[in-house]
Formats: sequence, structure tokens, C-alpha cells
Amino acid sequence: MVSRRRPAGVTAAAGPGTVPAMSARMSGKRALVTGASSGLGRAIAIRFAAEGARVVLTGRRADPLAEAHAAIVAAGGDATTAIADHTVEADNARCVDEAIAALGGLDVLVNAAGVIGYDGVVAPRPDELRRLMDANFFAVYDLTTRAVPHLIAGAGASILNVSSVAGTRPYAGMLGYCVSKAAIDMFTQSIALELAPQGVRVNAINPGVVVTELHRRAGLDETAYAAFLQRCQDTHPLGRAGTADEVAALATFLCSDEAGWITGDRVAIDGGRALTSLR
Repeated sequence: MVSRRRPAGVTAAAGPGTVPAMSARMSGKRALVTGASSGLGRAIAIRFAAEGARVVLTGRRADPLAEAHAAIVAAGGDATTAIADHTVEADNARCVDEAIAALGGLDVLVNAAGVIGYDGVVAPRPDELRRLMDANFFAVYDLTTRAVPHLIAGAGASILNVSSVAGTRPYAGMLGYCVSKAAIDMFTQSIALELAPQGVRVNAINPGVVVTELHRRAGLDETAYAAFLQRCQDTHPLGRAGTADEVAALATFLCSDEAGWITGDRVAIDGGRALTSLR
């Protein structure tokens, strides 16, 4: 087992917390963030608000979404919520309408909602493949197409899709998840070309393992999850899993005007995971 010293101030268990106002690089931005009730979506929404954005948070679970909203408001941020299951087209239509009503327009769309699952071809699970594609790709496609007219109407707009290291390389027993994230990567690049003449930038981030609820909600108990994180010391060259706050920092940069000449990119934030062959 490889042992590495963790950078000062970073812990493997660190999660999305309340971030104090920093550079205000998102000042004036109006953002819709999906999957904001937990994990990466929550961390991104909190970071955006801390940096000056007005944010609409969406998610399927009302209580965690309300908690994320309360954290933003308590820190002096501007946020509203919209309960939505993005695999339901009517929810997407309503969600965009509510965001426009609350914000008066839209400058940023972050597609962070998603699920993970395990399937393959030795013991096929067609229903699982459909579930993963519906949640991780078709939901993103539908919501994005509804948001695009509003993004085009503004100036300096951007879309950020949360993909995965699994979109760039295969993992045995995760066929549906890998395919759905590979689809997001190609979707990102395709619409980046299509929307560039309208001044809308589109990028994706490809995280490695990040400490969130994602794997536990997929069925890992606490013992299995602890072992999984321990293995990250070997599978990630930097010797640890990432934190949601680290991903949120990158997301904030990519959606800010500082990244105004970046589009169609898929940015790895994976502790070097994509460089290795370890399973």
C-alpha cells in the first residue's frame, strides 16, 4: 500500500461546507445547479453563491435541498429551490420556468445530478442500463435543450456538465455508467461547437473518486465504503480521494468569466486516476 502525506488543510472526509466569500468571480451570474441536494451539486451551488452568484438549486429530495438552501441563505447568499426529477420532462420544463421567474434570466447551467450503478454483459441488466442512461444522459440532454434559449439570450453564458473519469476509460462491471458518462463527454464537445457562435461556452469536468454520498446510495455499506476509500490510496496517484469542495473550486473557475476562452474541454480532476491502470 502506498502511503502519502495529505496536503495541509485537506482531509479525506472533507465535504461540501459553507465557503466564505472569496473573489466574487461569479458576481452577477444567474445559475441553475442540478443535483444540489447533496454531493458535488450541493458543493458547487454553495461555492457559486459564496462567490456572488444568484442560484436556483434543484434536486429530488426536499429536505436535503432545503438544508443546502438554508446554508446559503445563512451565509448571506441568494438562492431559491425547485424540486425536480430531471428524468421527467415535465419537471425539466417547470424547473427552467421557475429558474427564469426567480432569476430573470440564465447565465450558467450546471448539470451535476446523476447516479452510479453496476452492470455488464456477463449478467446483463438492461433495466439498469436504461436507468443510468436516463439519469446521466437523457435527463441532461432534455434539461439543456430547454435552458439553451435562455442562455443564448444573455452574454457570457456557460454550461458545465459533471462527467467522470469513467467517461474516458472503461471499468469492468460498470458498462452503463461508463457509457452514460462517455455520452456526456461527447455531448459536451458537440454542443460546444454548436453554441460557440452564440457565445455560450460548454465544458465538462471528469472527477475521480470524490467523498460524497454517491457510492453509499448505490449500495455500499459503511465497511465497504471505508475499504473503497482506503483503496483510493493506491488507485489515485496523489494517494487519496478528492473532496467536493475541490471540485466546486474548479467548477467555479470554468463557469466564471476568467475561463472565457475555454470551451469544449473535458477537465480531469482525479488525483491522477486516469493515468493509472489499477482497477
